[in-house]
Amino acid sequence: MATLMQTMYNLVDTAYIGRLGSTPLAALTFSFPLFFTLVSFNVGMGVGLNSTVARLIGAGDEAAATNTVLHGIASSLLCAGGLFLLAEIFLNPLLTILGARGEVHKLAADYMRIIAAGAFFMFAMYAINSTFTAQGDTVTPMKVQFFTLFLNIILDPLFIFTFDLGITGAAIATDIALLCGLILAIFFLRRRSALRLSRNAWHFSLTTIKDIFAIGLPASFTMLLMAIYMMGINRMISGYGTDTVAALGLITRLDSAVIIPMVAFSVALLTLSALFYGSRRYKLLSEIIGFAILVNVSFALVCSITMFLWPHIFLRFFTDEAEPLRLAVSYLRLEILSFPFMAITISCNRALQGLGYGLPGLVINGVRLFIVALPLAAFFTIYCHYDFRMVAIASLCGLITSATIAGIWLKKRLTKILAEA
Repeated sequence: MATLMQTMYNLVDTAYIGRLGSTPLAALTFSFPLFFTLVSFNVGMGVGLNSTVARLIGAGDEAAATNTVLHGIASSLLCAGGLFLLAEIFLNPLLTILGARGEVHKLAADYMRIIAAGAFFMFAMYAINSTFTAQGDTVTPMKVQFFTLFLNIILDPLFIFTFDLGITGAAIATDIALLCGLILAIFFLRRRSALRLSRNAWHFSLTTIKDIFAIGLPASFTMLLMAIYMMGINRMISGYGTDTVAALGLITRLDSAVIIPMVAFSVALLTLSALFYGSRRYKLLSEIIGFAILVNVSFALVCSITMFLWPHIFLRFFTDEAEPLRLAVSYLRLEILSFPFMAITISCNRALQGLGYGLPGLVINGVRLFIVALPLAAFFTIYCHYDFRMVAIASLCGLITSATIAGIWLKKRLTKILAEA
């Protein structure tokens, strides 16, 4: 749930901005891959921290786990600083490359500059939340994220409509909410963490940093591939008109509402996998992975059926514009076919990360997106000039491929672990 709340900031912004018309909604669509890039590195650093700390706790080394937490928070802040500088330098050219023009380009740039400044709050808060998750405490991060989201829901209409700041107001409201969430997270860290952080617990260790980044960077780049893929798709779709771009933006936001709960459950799987692997409880490790995959696939099937039967109920949450809604409904009924395969891919990748293997997820998603999905989408839309809904078919082909590879890779790793037990 805590991970779901993080992406809900952008969904809430979309719900309010969608009331301003297709142009601001299209601006958010172009900005979303860039926002997702921030989330990619944020979540990736959290995954690296979570996996490393959980395995140390499972092995009973509390001192090393505490030192790793301090290294993880510092590394997250450095990562946020680097991304902020890159956004300042390359934001305008990136939006131009993505196909944003005129007023849409200006609105997207205004939104993302403010969001990038809030990356420091976002990264620090998520690192602290990952610390609690690694200790088996998922309630505290959920409380922090619920508080932050609730504050964002209150502040958004105030800044967007009352202060008449539009899309810029949505970004300001998000940053304020993230700052308040960080303050609350620090308060909980001092009061509730089983790992007692102090200056004396800090001992600089290059090995510790490498351990975090060995899992965190592949996880970040895995999600970054998705952001790059979305940039490519937005570029292809931009030629179909503003309404089509807006419609794809609606689908992207709705997809997030389905994907992030699966990711959140898989983060719990990552933590348990790391704990059981660190404590050498291999039979329980195998059982929990199988159970998690079953739960995620079941959730995906429920979402698929529900959205096929009542798509308007979900899409009207974001906009009342007739044409983007019509286009989004027709696309969604193809997109939902990919949800179960997405659940398998996400679950297997997180299990492998919990076991200390960061590279497989990067390879699997690289094949899915850039060997299968993106080339097929380009073939359908650019070469064949088919309907934009064929992008959903290309995505489905990619996810079938990735689910197959991920399942085989995980099974081989588990078989090797059980054989060596």
